[in-house]
Amino acid sequence: MKNIPLHILQDRTSSGLQIKRFNNHDSYLHEEGPEGAHRDDHYVFFLLEKGEGNLMIDFNEIRLLGGMLYYVLPTQIHHKIHNLGVDGWFIAVDVSLIPQDYRNVFENGLLLQRPYELSELQLQQCNSLMMLLYEKYKETDDSPFYVPVIHALLKSFLAIAAGYYNEHSGLNLKVSRRAELAGQFKNLLTTELRSIKRPIDYAARLNVSESYLNEVLRKTTGYPVSYWIHQEVMTEAKRLLYYSQLTVKEIAHNLGYADHSYFSRLFRKLTGTSAIAFRSKYRK
Repeated sequence: MKNIPLHILQDRTSSGLQIKRFNNHDSYLHEEGPEGAHRDDHYVFFLLEKGEGNLMIDFNEIRLLGGMLYYVLPTQIHHKIHNLGVDGWFIAVDVSLIPQDYRNVFENGLLLQRPYELSELQLQQCNSLMMLLYEKYKETDDSPFYVPVIHALLKSFLAIAAGYYNEHSGLNLKVSRRAELAGQFKNLLTTELRSIKRPIDYAARLNVSESYLNEVLRKTTGYPVSYWIHQEVMTEAKRLLYYSQLTVKEIAHNLGYADHSYFSRLFRKLTGTSAIAFRSKYRK
Protein backbone atom coordinates (compact mmCIF):
# COMPACT_ATOMS: atom_id res chain seq x y z
CA MET A 1 0.00 0.00 0.00
CA LYS A 2 1.19 3.54 -0.77
CA ASN A 3 -0.23 5.19 2.32
CA ILE A 4 -1.23 3.92 5.74
CA PRO A 5 -5.03 4.19 5.95
CA LEU A 6 -6.58 6.63 8.40
CA HIS A 7 -9.84 5.37 9.89
CA ILE A 8 -12.32 8.21 10.46
CA LEU A 9 -14.77 7.64 13.31
CA GLN A 10 -17.28 10.10 11.83
CA ASP A 11 -17.61 7.76 8.84
CA ARG A 12 -18.99 5.05 11.14
CA THR A 13 -21.05 6.92 13.72
CA SER A 14 -22.59 10.33 14.36
CA SER A 15 -22.54 10.06 18.17
CA GLY A 16 -18.78 10.39 18.62
CA LEU A 17 -18.37 6.87 19.95
CA GLN A 18 -18.66 3.26 18.88
CA ILE A 19 -18.76 0.26 21.20
CA LYS A 20 -18.57 -3.42 20.32
CA ARG A 21 -18.53 -6.68 22.19
CA PHE A 22 -15.95 -9.05 20.68
CA ASN A 23 -14.85 -12.67 21.03
CA ASN A 24 -12.31 -14.95 19.42
CA HIS A 25 -14.59 -15.52 16.42
CA ASP A 26 -14.76 -11.80 15.56
CA SER A 27 -13.10 -11.11 12.21
CA TYR A 28 -12.13 -7.65 13.49
CA LEU A 29 -9.44 -9.28 15.57
CA HIS A 30 -7.68 -11.41 13.00
CA GLU A 31 -6.35 -9.12 10.28
CA GLU A 32 -2.58 -9.47 9.98
CA GLY A 33 0.26 -8.39 7.70
CA PRO A 34 1.19 -4.89 6.53
CA GLU A 35 -2.17 -4.47 4.79
CA GLY A 36 -3.83 -4.52 8.22
CA ALA A 37 -1.86 -1.54 9.57
CA HIS A 38 -3.79 1.69 9.99
CA ARG A 39 -4.16 4.87 12.02
CA ASP A 40 -7.28 6.22 13.69
CA ASP A 41 -8.38 9.83 14.14
CA HIS A 42 -9.78 8.82 17.53
CA TYR A 43 -8.95 6.93 20.71
CA VAL A 44 -9.50 3.17 20.88
CA PHE A 45 -9.93 1.39 24.22
CA PHE A 46 -9.81 -2.36 24.79
CA LEU A 47 -11.18 -4.04 27.90
CA LEU A 48 -10.19 -7.72 27.88
CA GLU A 49 -12.14 -10.12 30.07
CA LYS A 50 -10.33 -13.37 29.24
CA GLY A 51 -7.96 -14.93 26.76
CA GLU A 52 -4.65 -13.78 25.37
CA GLY A 53 -3.75 -11.63 22.39
CA ASN A 54 -1.05 -9.54 20.77
CA LEU A 55 -1.42 -6.03 19.38
CA MET A 56 1.23 -4.54 17.11
CA ILE A 57 1.40 -0.78 17.66
CA ASP A 58 4.04 1.56 16.28
CA PHE A 59 6.20 -1.49 15.55
CA ASN A 60 6.03 -2.69 19.16
CA GLU A 61 4.20 -5.88 20.10
CA ILE A 62 1.95 -5.52 23.14
CA ARG A 63 0.82 -8.68 24.93
CA LEU A 64 -2.74 -8.43 26.20
CA LEU A 65 -4.29 -10.80 28.72
CA GLY A 66 -7.69 -11.20 30.30
CA GLY A 67 -8.26 -8.60 33.00
CA MET A 68 -6.36 -5.85 31.19
CA LEU A 69 -7.28 -2.37 30.01
CA TYR A 70 -5.45 -0.80 27.09
CA TYR A 71 -5.85 2.13 24.71
CA VAL A 72 -4.47 3.33 21.39
CA LEU A 73 -3.88 7.05 20.79
CA PRO A 74 -4.99 8.86 17.64
CA THR A 75 -2.56 8.42 14.70
CA GLN A 76 -0.59 5.60 16.34
CA ILE A 77 0.02 2.95 13.70
CA HIS A 78 -1.46 -0.35 14.76
CA HIS A 79 -2.87 -3.65 13.54
CA LYS A 80 -5.93 -5.53 14.63
CA ILE A 81 -5.55 -7.91 17.55
CA HIS A 82 -4.18 -11.37 16.85
CA ASN A 83 -5.78 -13.39 19.59
CA LEU A 84 -6.08 -16.72 21.33
CA GLY A 85 -9.62 -16.89 22.65
CA VAL A 86 -9.95 -13.21 23.59
CA ASP A 87 -13.30 -11.94 24.89
CA GLY A 88 -13.91 -8.32 25.77
CA TRP A 89 -14.92 -4.84 24.69
CA PHE A 90 -13.82 -2.42 21.99
CA ILE A 91 -14.74 1.26 22.24
CA ALA A 92 -13.77 4.05 19.84
CA VAL A 93 -14.03 7.63 21.14
CA ASP A 94 -13.81 10.97 19.35
CA VAL A 95 -11.02 13.10 20.79
CA SER A 96 -13.39 16.01 21.39
CA LEU A 97 -15.38 13.91 23.90
CA ILE A 98 -12.36 13.32 26.14
CA PRO A 99 -11.76 16.10 28.70
CA GLN A 100 -8.32 17.68 28.54
CA ASP A 101 -7.28 16.52 32.02
CA TYR A 102 -8.05 12.91 31.01
CA ARG A 103 -6.09 13.38 27.78
CA ASN A 104 -3.17 14.69 29.80
CA VAL A 105 -3.07 11.36 31.63
CA PHE A 106 -3.43 9.22 28.50
CA GLU A 107 -0.93 11.27 26.48
CA ASN A 108 1.48 12.16 29.27
CA GLY A 109 4.14 9.57 28.56
CA LEU A 110 6.53 9.93 25.63
CA LEU A 111 6.94 6.17 25.57
CA LEU A 112 4.39 3.65 24.43
CA GLN A 113 1.53 3.27 26.90
CA ARG A 114 1.35 0.01 28.84
CA PRO A 115 -1.64 -2.24 29.56
CA TYR A 116 -3.23 -1.73 32.97
CA GLU A 117 -3.83 -4.91 34.96
CA LEU A 118 -7.24 -4.74 36.60
CA SER A 119 -8.09 -6.34 39.88
CA GLU A 120 -11.03 -8.73 39.92
CA LEU A 121 -13.24 -6.01 41.40
CA GLN A 122 -12.05 -3.39 38.89
CA LEU A 123 -12.74 -5.75 35.99
CA GLN A 124 -16.21 -6.49 37.33
CA GLN A 125 -17.00 -2.77 37.69
CA CYS A 126 -15.67 -1.87 34.22
CA ASN A 127 -17.52 -4.77 32.62
CA SER A 128 -20.79 -3.74 34.27
CA LEU A 129 -20.34 -0.16 33.03
CA MET A 130 -19.52 -1.37 29.51
CA MET A 131 -22.62 -3.55 29.48
CA LEU A 132 -24.84 -0.63 30.50
CA LEU A 133 -23.22 1.68 27.95
CA TYR A 134 -23.63 -0.98 25.26
CA GLU A 135 -27.31 -1.50 26.07
CA LYS A 136 -28.03 2.25 25.96
CA TYR A 137 -25.90 2.63 22.81
CA LYS A 138 -28.06 0.06 20.96
CA GLU A 139 -31.32 1.79 21.87
CA THR A 140 -33.12 4.08 19.43
CA ASP A 141 -31.61 7.53 19.03
CA ASP A 142 -35.00 9.21 18.60
CA SER A 143 -34.98 10.34 22.21
CA PRO A 144 -33.58 13.84 22.83
CA PHE A 145 -31.67 12.33 25.77
CA TYR A 146 -30.01 9.54 23.77
CA VAL A 147 -26.70 11.33 23.13
CA PRO A 148 -26.42 12.94 26.62
CA VAL A 149 -27.01 9.55 28.28
CA ILE A 150 -24.39 7.62 26.30
CA HIS A 151 -21.92 10.50 26.61
CA ALA A 152 -22.43 10.59 30.39
CA LEU A 153 -21.79 6.85 30.66
CA LEU A 154 -18.79 7.20 28.37
CA LYS A 155 -17.36 9.99 30.54
CA SER A 156 -17.71 7.75 33.60
CA PHE A 157 -15.66 5.06 31.89
CA LEU A 158 -13.04 7.59 30.77
CA ALA A 159 -12.76 9.00 34.30
CA ILE A 160 -12.25 5.51 35.72
CA ALA A 161 -9.65 4.62 33.08
CA ALA A 162 -7.80 7.92 33.55
CA GLY A 163 -7.79 7.32 37.30
CA TYR A 164 -6.22 3.89 36.87
CA TYR A 165 -3.54 5.16 34.52
CA ASN A 166 -2.83 8.20 36.66
CA GLU A 167 -1.63 5.81 39.37
CA HIS A 168 0.06 3.48 36.89
CA SER A 169 3.83 3.95 36.78
CA GLY A 170 5.43 3.90 33.33
CA LEU A 171 8.60 2.32 32.01
CA ASN A 172 11.84 3.97 33.03
CA LEU A 173 13.61 3.86 29.69
CA LYS A 174 15.80 6.36 27.86
CA VAL A 175 13.79 8.61 25.54
CA SER A 176 15.15 9.50 22.10
CA ARG A 177 15.72 13.16 21.22
CA ARG A 178 13.00 12.98 18.58
CA ALA A 179 10.45 11.54 20.98
CA GLU A 180 11.42 14.11 23.59
CA LEU A 181 11.04 16.99 21.11
CA ALA A 182 7.70 15.63 19.90
CA GLY A 183 6.51 15.53 23.51
CA GLN A 184 7.70 19.07 24.15
CA PHE A 185 5.84 20.24 21.05
CA LYS A 186 2.68 18.46 22.21
CA ASN A 187 2.82 20.15 25.60
CA LEU A 188 3.56 23.56 24.07
CA LEU A 189 0.71 23.16 21.63
CA THR A 190 -1.71 22.42 24.45
CA THR A 191 -0.75 25.51 26.44
CA GLU A 192 -0.12 28.02 23.62
CA LEU A 193 -2.72 27.05 21.03
CA ARG A 194 -4.75 30.23 21.39
CA SER A 195 -1.78 32.54 20.93
CA ILE A 196 0.48 30.64 18.51
CA LYS A 197 -0.75 29.37 15.14
CA ARG A 198 2.33 29.32 12.92
CA PRO A 199 4.70 26.31 12.78
CA ILE A 200 7.71 28.60 12.63
CA ASP A 201 6.76 30.16 15.98
CA TYR A 202 6.51 26.75 17.66
CA ALA A 203 9.92 25.85 16.27
CA ALA A 204 11.38 29.09 17.61
CA ARG A 205 9.97 28.42 21.08
CA LEU A 206 11.58 24.98 20.99
CA ASN A 207 14.89 26.39 19.73
CA VAL A 208 14.92 24.34 16.53
CA SER A 209 14.33 25.16 12.87
CA GLU A 210 10.88 24.77 11.35
CA SER A 211 12.19 22.19 8.86
CA TYR A 212 13.73 20.09 11.66
CA LEU A 213 10.54 20.19 13.74
CA ASN A 214 8.54 19.13 10.68
CA GLU A 215 10.99 16.30 10.04
CA VAL A 216 10.78 15.06 13.62
CA LEU A 217 6.99 15.10 13.72
CA ARG A 218 6.68 13.41 10.33
CA LYS A 219 8.98 10.62 11.47
CA THR A 220 7.38 10.15 14.90
CA THR A 221 3.71 10.73 14.02
CA GLY A 222 3.46 10.72 10.24
CA TYR A 223 2.21 14.32 10.07
CA PRO A 224 3.79 17.82 9.98
CA VAL A 225 3.46 20.64 12.50
CA SER A 226 0.57 22.34 10.67
CA TYR A 227 -1.53 19.16 10.84
CA TRP A 228 -1.23 18.98 14.63
CA ILE A 229 -2.00 22.67 15.07
CA HIS A 230 -5.19 22.26 13.05
CA GLN A 231 -6.11 19.04 14.89
CA GLU A 232 -5.77 20.72 18.27
CA VAL A 233 -7.74 23.77 17.11
CA MET A 234 -10.58 21.59 15.81
CA THR A 235 -10.63 19.44 18.93
CA GLU A 236 -10.96 22.48 21.18
CA ALA A 237 -13.55 24.01 18.84
CA LYS A 238 -15.64 20.84 19.01
CA ARG A 239 -15.44 20.85 22.80
CA LEU A 240 -16.63 24.44 22.97
CA LEU A 241 -19.41 23.78 20.46
CA TYR A 242 -20.62 20.78 22.45
CA TYR A 243 -20.08 21.83 26.06
CA SER A 244 -20.49 25.63 25.99
CA GLN A 245 -23.14 28.13 24.96
CA LEU A 246 -20.65 30.36 23.13
CA THR A 247 -21.54 31.48 19.63
CA VAL A 248 -19.34 30.48 16.71
CA LYS A 249 -17.99 34.04 16.64
CA GLU A 250 -17.15 33.87 20.35
CA ILE A 251 -15.50 30.48 19.92
CA ALA A 252 -13.39 31.84 17.07
CA HIS A 253 -12.21 34.72 19.24
CA ASN A 254 -11.66 32.34 22.18
CA LEU A 255 -9.32 30.31 19.99
CA GLY A 256 -7.39 33.35 18.84
CA TYR A 257 -9.04 34.05 15.48
CA ALA A 258 -9.98 37.70 15.02
CA ASP A 259 -11.72 36.88 11.73
CA HIS A 260 -14.56 34.53 12.66
CA SER A 261 -15.48 34.03 8.99
CA TYR A 262 -12.02 32.59 8.33
CA PHE A 263 -12.42 30.31 11.35
CA SER A 264 -15.79 29.09 10.06
CA ARG A 265 -14.29 28.31 6.64
CA LEU A 266 -11.38 26.51 8.28
CA PHE A 267 -13.73 24.44 10.45
CA ARG A 268 -15.75 23.35 7.42
CA LYS A 269 -12.61 22.57 5.42
CA LEU A 270 -11.06 20.40 8.14
CA THR A 271 -14.19 18.65 9.44
CA GLY A 272 -16.38 18.50 6.36
CA THR A 273 -19.26 20.24 8.12
CA SER A 274 -20.11 23.69 9.44
CA ALA A 275 -19.71 24.56 13.11
CA ILE A 276 -23.47 25.13 13.42
CA ALA A 277 -24.23 21.75 11.83
CA PHE A 278 -21.78 20.03 14.16
CA ARG A 279 -23.42 21.59 17.23
CA SER A 280 -26.91 20.73 16.01
CA LYS A 281 -26.01 17.09 15.37
CA TYR A 282 -24.45 16.51 18.77
CA ARG A 283 -27.14 18.39 20.65
CA LYS A 284 -30.15 16.83 18.98
